[in-house]
Amino acid sequence: MLNVQWLDIVAFFGWFIAVYMVIVIVFYSVILIISTFQLRKEYQLDRIQAYEDYMDEFNTRPVSIIVPAYNEEAGIIQSVRSLLAVNYPTYEIIVVNDGSTDQTLKKMIDHYDMKEISRIVRKQVHTKPIKTIYQSSILSNLFLVDKENGGKADALNVGLNFSHYPYFCSLDGDSVLEPDAFLKVMKPIIDSNEEVIASGGSVRIANGCEIKNGHILKIGLSDNPIVVMQIIEYLRAFLMGRIGLSRHNLLLIISGAFGVFSKHWTIEAGGYKTDTVGEDMELVVRIHRLLKERRVNKKIVYVPDPVCWTEVPEDMTILRRQRRRWHRGLFESLWIHRGLTFNPKYGSIGMISFPYFWIVEFLGPIIEFLGYIFMILCLFLGGVYIEFAILLFLLSCLYGSLFSMTAVLLEEWSLTKYPKVSDIVKLFLYSLTETIWYRPMTVFWRCEGVWQMLIGDTSWGEMKRKGVSK
Repeated sequence: MLNVQWLDIVAFFGWFIAVYMVIVIVFYSVILIISTFQLRKEYQLDRIQAYEDYMDEFNTRPVSIIVPAYNEEAGIIQSVRSLLAVNYPTYEIIVVNDGSTDQTLKKMIDHYDMKEISRIVRKQVHTKPIKTIYQSSILSNLFLVDKENGGKADALNVGLNFSHYPYFCSLDGDSVLEPDAFLKVMKPIIDSNEEVIASGGSVRIANGCEIKNGHILKIGLSDNPIVVMQIIEYLRAFLMGRIGLSRHNLLLIISGAFGVFSKHWTIEAGGYKTDTVGEDMELVVRIHRLLKERRVNKKIVYVPDPVCWTEVPEDMTILRRQRRRWHRGLFESLWIHRGLTFNPKYGSIGMISFPYFWIVEFLGPIIEFLGYIFMILCLFLGGVYIEFAILLFLLSCLYGSLFSMTAVLLEEWSLTKYPKVSDIVKLFLYSLTETIWYRPMTVFWRCEGVWQMLIGDTSWGEMKRKGVSK
């Protein structure tokens, strides 16, 4: 009798996992369809849209570019150099040195001839104390703020307080922008007459590209399988997930690596939260919440065409730390604003977007990990349970590899950032293997992030940079 009951429990658990995966696959399929049509529409528009009008300062909005830098000596000079070369009429660059222990501060001072200046900074959001403010003697729009260490969010808040313009861009210190990136990411803001208050661009992986003096000379793929799989992962996240959610103003995250925000609404929301590792998502959620509570009709959008190239981990240890931290940050953002979940007061954000991030993005890795365990268990049980194992494996392939392959095809069909056919073929072939090794590995790491959260581990983990520019 006990044996029968145990097998019934196993069968119920198996069907639960299978039904969950089917629901997720259907949801992703809907997002894929929306993303495909939207991407093609935007791509065609961008092809015929001239950007000459946006080069006129009377037709644009000035932007403050905030670059938080902690131990970024490997790439900070090149990143700033790429920013100085962007095609945009009016902008300032604010590098915030967050108590770096390496040569980040010295390199900036020496390379750009930074001189100490006296400047009153209006404290609109609370931050750690500022030590010294510098301005380049050769570039009047380049500033360097040296402050006590307080983390990335605190550095962004310092830049927010110091900034002079109505819009600001958060940009990682190891990033390189394409020349027209700002014109493209600001276009929805400019065209919307301030209805759009935040806009995020695409983040692509610079490892394997040829970059010199902050300029992308040649786009290519790394030979490191870990890097290649991250490229596929980024393509799926940006070209599928964010386009689909953005289409209906359901976007809950703009990447901290490349995003533009209204300074007014960011300050109204209280700036970046410093006690979470997912400060980018948490800010977007808080702005959405503020807009709904004040009944203001504003939009937060994602634009696929403007691209920021950034360095990603090349070894397992650092990648593992990153993914654990990301999942903890996801939970923190959802938990802080848990009151939005299935709350009709917050419209589609509360009824669709928030439940999606809870059920799919947060719980997904946990249920998928249990599914892997179940598949192994079924192999030992034998009989009909082997069929269960095969079913779950096929669903896992559909859930993982198939959508990744589709993302690669979307990239080639629309944006074509990778010019070589061999690169697309390589990405396509690697995506076929995702379910076998890469996805189970990242799922386990994200579950580790949940465990860290449960035991109160708030460590960040060291993220080493090699630098992507020569």
